[in-house]
Amino acid sequence: MSESPLNVIDVLLVEDDPGDALMTQEAFEHHKIRNSLHIVKDGVEALEFLRREGQYENAPRPGLILLDLNLPRKDGREVLSEVKNDAELRSIPVVVLTTSEAEEDILRSYSLYANAYVTKPVDFDRFIEVVRQIDDFFVTVVKLPR
Repeated sequence: MSESPLNVIDVLLVEDDPGDALMTQEAFEHHKIRNSLHIVKDGVEALEFLRREGQYENAPRPGLILLDLNLPRKDGREVLSEVKNDAELRSIPVVVLTTSEAEEDILRSYSLYANAYVTKPVDFDRFIEVVRQIDDFFVTVVKLPR
């Protein structure tokens, strides 16, 4: 029996820019993406969420992480490294979603085992389309671990 294509997953967005977080939320709403979007604003909160610590003790395990690189307190590279070096968390796909087009950021992210690297478009409509494509690929096309 095949699974329903309407699997709903929890998506963790790690984004310190309120405008980008709002655009991502709007992309989810615009495309009627049924997944639950959880937003944290820095790397420390991201790891607390993932490890279910403090205020996040009842947080769901995300099926996908959308990770900005330039974050306060603990940057995205550190978060990526910690996630991929943690036996409990490493199977969660991580999409780096950032403004950086720097080759060293791209190479470093993949060397830290990012599953994809996506540069945020500045154009709102394009941004919404990119978020839809990420969701479509990782939720509809790709098989994720439960």
